[in-house]
Amino acid sequence: MKIGLAQINTTVGDLHGNAQKIVEAYGKLRDDGADLIIFPELALVGYPPRDLLFKSRFISDVEVALKELAKEITAVPAIIGTVETNRGEDGRRAYNSAAWCEDGQVKAIARKCLLPTYDVFDEDRYFEPAPEPTVFDWEGKRIGITICEDMWNHPAVPTRRHYKADPVSFMAEAKVDLIVNLSASPWHFGKNLFRKGLLADAANRCKCPIVYCNLVGGNDELIFDGHSKIVGRDGELVAGLAAFREELTVVDLAMDKPFMDPTYHQEPIADIHDALVLGLRDYAHKSGFRKALIGLSGGIDSAVVAALATEAFGPENVIGISLPSAISSQHSRDDARILAENLGIRFETLSIASIVDSAVDSLGGIFSGLESDVTEENIQARARGLLLMAVSNKFGALLLTTGNKSEVAVGYCTLYGDMAGGLAVISDLPKMQVYELARFMNKDGERVPENTITKPPSAELRPDQVDQDSLPPYEILDEILRLYVEEGLSRSEIAERGFQGSVVDDIIRKVDLNEYKRKQAAPGLKITSLAFGVGRRIPIVQKYVG
Repeated sequence: MKIGLAQINTTVGDLHGNAQKIVEAYGKLRDDGADLIIFPELALVGYPPRDLLFKSRFISDVEVALKELAKEITAVPAIIGTVETNRGEDGRRAYNSAAWCEDGQVKAIARKCLLPTYDVFDEDRYFEPAPEPTVFDWEGKRIGITICEDMWNHPAVPTRRHYKADPVSFMAEAKVDLIVNLSASPWHFGKNLFRKGLLADAANRCKCPIVYCNLVGGNDELIFDGHSKIVGRDGELVAGLAAFREELTVVDLAMDKPFMDPTYHQEPIADIHDALVLGLRDYAHKSGFRKALIGLSGGIDSAVVAALATEAFGPENVIGISLPSAISSQHSRDDARILAENLGIRFETLSIASIVDSAVDSLGGIFSGLESDVTEENIQARARGLLLMAVSNKFGALLLTTGNKSEVAVGYCTLYGDMAGGLAVISDLPKMQVYELARFMNKDGERVPENTITKPPSAELRPDQVDQDSLPPYEILDEILRLYVEEGLSRSEIAERGFQGSVVDDIIRKVDLNEYKRKQAAPGLKITSLAFGVGRRIPIVQKYVG
């Protein structure tokens, strides 16, 4: 059997555009000789649709669009992810479904059994679960249809729910000849290898091949990586599709040599790079932005964000602005200029010295008799935010914030200052990985200036300031943050790993105190197992000390 894998990039709610993309992909794969064509989960709708599902006409509009789409699916059948009205009296309004389309009509509907409600997922809010998966008889073969989470009820899944149903066991008992899995599985570092293990285990249990077709593209803070694959009945990889780009491929299940896109297995930092470029490009373009704006400090974070933006938008669509204050160092100004020249982007300089002086003068009366402190330092950051937002408004450019995960975690950022913007590109990237990414982007020639990479990081809000005045070395900070934020360990458990107790206490205190800042931050692209965003729901007002 020849399977057509339609690893496509859809947009949430764009029913017409998604249907058109599905038809085009179908035609290409049909012409390339596919016997059966598989699309991702909710391909017609886009993932995740979230509260669009509560709009009065949304689901009915999807059903009309599916009916029209099915007319284009003729000789070769296709399985397409969609939503379906729950017409029962009880339960939620919809099913997360897969439509078997053939001969110009919808021949059958399969429904998702397991509804994830953890991390970034909230499907129990919207969907009713099916009691069991669907097995469709076609051309003498029994084909089991599963949707994403249906394959994830496995003890190895760290965040799994303890579902009563197990679709994989059902398929094994049903003795199916093939399992297809329509998926919209968002990426984080290390996830693709984990998926391969789950599918291999399921193939061994069910003694049949498994076809996994995953969504690709960015929708809000989530990045979908593709990495669609087919594993044989022995669990070995038959095909591995591209990472972080669309791909339409026909795979013969009987072929001797595995098909493998070069990007399916690539070094981890390349995955991070490609994920951030894709997430940034899609967030901007799907929101209607064609230009990007970055405040260039001369530091590593803004340099990396500018380099990513150049790849996502093209250098002609990126504006870099240096905003020096009276205490900004000459080397930082030079590094910002050299970066812009290396990237080929537009570069402007706007001094904030007079704005800061004016603000200090205006506050002189009410601040009379009080020592200067972080308040005056933050006036500089907020003056920069003021000018950057003005430029963003005037040129219709998306302002990108440049804070990394380490800084955002401990509040080493200024609310309404350097946090101002429309997307936090590297807010889920720890500081040490920022350096690693800069080196990676310089592999074919200097893009990020070498001085920017090697000099001590500094916010330059006071003379001779460096980050290590306020924070431990980043290699220590990053690991403590990983253990506390992503692993959920307590203070004592982290200290037992060999970290100084007072340092751990200080970092955790800063993380907890700055929850209110993060709740007001721009959405950030998710690349780790737990990002600051929809998947992490810590109360702002809380007194637990763990």
